[in-house]
Amino acid sequence: MLQYLEYPFFRQALVAVLLLSVCSAVIGTYIISRRLVAISGGVTHACFGGLGLGYFLGVNPVFMAALFAIGSSVGVEVLSRRFSLREDSAIAVVWALGMALGVLFVFMTPGYVPELNAFLFGNILTVSSSDLWAFGIFAAVLAVFIAWKRRQIVAVAFDSDFSAVSGLPVRFVSYAMTVLVAVCIVLTIRLVGIMLLMSMMSLPMITAEVFWHRFTPIALVSAVISAFASFAGLFLSTVVDVPCSALIVIILAVLFVVAKIAAAFRVGVNGQE
Repeated sequence: MLQYLEYPFFRQALVAVLLLSVCSAVIGTYIISRRLVAISGGVTHACFGGLGLGYFLGVNPVFMAALFAIGSSVGVEVLSRRFSLREDSAIAVVWALGMALGVLFVFMTPGYVPELNAFLFGNILTVSSSDLWAFGIFAAVLAVFIAWKRRQIVAVAFDSDFSAVSGLPVRFVSYAMTVLVAVCIVLTIRLVGIMLLMSMMSLPMITAEVFWHRFTPIALVSAVISAFASFAGLFLSTVVDVPCSALIVIILAVLFVVAKIAAAFRVGVNGQE
């Protein structure tokens, strides 16, 4: 397996999954804390509308997907805050509309769209240097914003109503994090695809939550879990010759089950004592 490290595309894939692990850990912990796991699915499926429109217009589909992602995520915030619509209902609206528009535009696009499978299922091994630069810049922006507003982000994530009463800039933090969630989702589509993205945004966090219950420890442990599963999936895929993105999610699911069993065993042992 180690001979694959000689290939630039494999080294780029390792760097990509490391960046993905760190960014998705922070973003995922935020959406888990706000009980908004479904927003990752809603925005990713809304991106499909942008991809379809990009192919139909002959422009960069990733750019159009980013516009749709940001628009749909901000739309969820607007619908829930200004129109008193429940957030899960608002997510359902953008989810369905994005998928419908995507199917419509892909159907109207002449010829076959061969790159569509890459966005649906992902292929980490095709990550380019430009993708890494884009993700690296995003990771830097995310790190700066988290360092600047960490306490306020944590407060808004766990109790936005109390944060508003306390005078914190809830609207600014919510909209800023919503945009960062959307951008992270768009950049991650190239790595794991629309179909598997929700797992990367939730499984490491709920695994960490089995033993930790504070924002920072959950984010740190989630990053470690994501990195371990990503590296393991990437190297195992070279042995069994199956898509590494699917292996990563399977490993994450196994780690969650093991964590739950370990927690139950620990409770049982403490109970006997």
